[in-house]
Amino acid sequence: MDGTLNLKGAADAPFYLPQSDECDIFAAAAAHDLPVLLKGPTGCGKTRFVAHMAARLGRPLYTVACHDDLSAADLIGRYLLKGGETVWVDGPLTRAVREGAICYLDEVVEARRDVTVVLHPLTDDRRILPIDRTGEELEAAPGFLLVASYNPGYQNIMKTLKPSTRQRFVSLEFNFPKMEHEIPVVARESGLDEDRVKPLVRLANKLRAMKGQDLEEGVSTRLVVYAATLIAGGMAIERAIQTAMIEPLADDADVKAGLRDLVTAVFG
Repeated sequence: MDGTLNLKGAADAPFYLPQSDECDIFAAAAAHDLPVLLKGPTGCGKTRFVAHMAARLGRPLYTVACHDDLSAADLIGRYLLKGGETVWVDGPLTRAVREGAICYLDEVVEARRDVTVVLHPLTDDRRILPIDRTGEELEAAPGFLLVASYNPGYQNIMKTLKPSTRQRFVSLEFNFPKMEHEIPVVARESGLDEDRVKPLVRLANKLRAMKGQDLEEGVSTRLVVYAATLIAGGMAIERAIQTAMIEPLADDADVKAGLRDLVTAVFG
């Protein structure tokens, strides 16, 4: 299966506004069976991008939200009791390999170390998935594509992606959209008109500038959409911002007080 865009899929794809040539690069990688790594902050649109591209390429998508307890067995599969007998049940990675689908590992560095070991033979010219428990060695079906993401700006020494793993992927760097792109995205997703969205996006950019000072993370586009959605539904601006853009960012009372002062400065 090549990387040709499916016209019907493109029409039905989840909304995504390209920031550069990332759609073309992803399609080219898919056409050549090259695994893709997405790097960028939480909430900047990586997951939406993958869903958008899966639809445009006409491929099934399996998304796995990685976490501390996610093991290789969770991806590959395991034997389970069903109706009094033990049967093998494929995990999402195995299903994607068999079907020629896209498997997206969101925040892959959060998973246990044994997960990256499993990925290595799928990210070189072998394109195989060994399943020790069943004795199978699956060759990836045409169309299979492995996509992973992580946030390089929010890691500690125990949560990094090894260079030996990073160098197995074509990489795309994501960031929060420019203001002229973020405004229409937030307006479309929330139903709030663009004139009312503008100060929210302006505030978001000021909050992002505080990352590494008072804040560990900048405010995501997702949170801006949440605030705009609450405002579109009739909630007071100050309360919507407090609920969707301040409380999720900080717990410290002094920090939150400083953020509220910033809101006042932006909204007057």
